[in-house]
Amino acid sequence: MKNNIKALRKELGLRQEDMANTLGVTRQTINAIENEKYNPTLELAMKLARLLNTTIEELFILDL
Repeated sequence: MKNNIKALRKELGLRQEDMANTLGVTRQTINAIENEKYNPTLELAMKLARLLNTTIEELFILDL
């Protein structure tokens, strides 16, 4: 699944570490999600969308 997390994070001036601390995960988790090596749980996806002021549908793009 593709995502726009990195671009939106940079627009808001957030570091991976800042996001990780806010969301209660490791920086490595944020890195893996941004690099499309890990798909987050629904709960984490919702938290990411809320933190980045967007919707899950705009944050993640389903590959068919």
